[in-house]
Amino acid sequence: MGTALDSLTDAQKFALSALLEVQSPSTVGDFVSETDEGDYVVTYRFATTLTGYPGWNWTIAVAHLPEEEPTIVESELLPADGALLAPDWVPWSDRMDDYRAAQLALGEAAAESDEDEDDDEDDDDEDAFGSDTLHGGDLDGVDIDEIDDEPADAVDDLSDAASGPLDLQVDEGDQAESEGDSGSENPPRVPRRRKRASKEQQNNQGD
Repeated sequence: MGTALDSLTDAQKFALSALLEVQSPSTVGDFVSETDEGDYVVTYRFATTLTGYPGWNWTIAVAHLPEEEPTIVESELLPADGALLAPDWVPWSDRMDDYRAAQLALGEAAAESDEDEDDDEDDDDEDAFGSDTLHGGDLDGVDIDEIDDEPADAVDDLSDAASGPLDLQVDEGDQAESEGDSGSENPPRVPRRRKRASKEQQNNQGD
């Protein structure tokens, strides 16, 4: 207890002694104030040192009747101005109304989010098949007609090569030997590579 007894009046000392009978001295602080409530009743206030109750006061009401000893009316712990207070109590029905309203708002927000996602998907589909990617049915930067003509041109080149004369390369030594044997009954000897060239051209002709 921080209050000095010498600084208190007899009525305040009586109130303090009555308060210490019901509360631990370690929870009672300095004397704060007193208020005349009328009808011979005075309320005395002492600061509290209880943890979690900053700004609260112990109050004790004392009745001072004429020509009688003072008597205790009541004692309680009350908040002073600026004291730390708990939130106002809200009935269960009101809290349920707030909860339902919050859930409804969340559902509407989720529905709007789904609609926005659907719109984004539609925009993506339009971009995939729109003019930015396709121009007249062709891929951007690619001429489909040129791609279609290339296989046909390649086939025509192969056909021209197959229908033309076979251009066989003959070594001068083989040619001289062939001319020397022209009067003999045996046919001229054909080099192996000439046979290989003939086979390759035959395969080309078959294709």
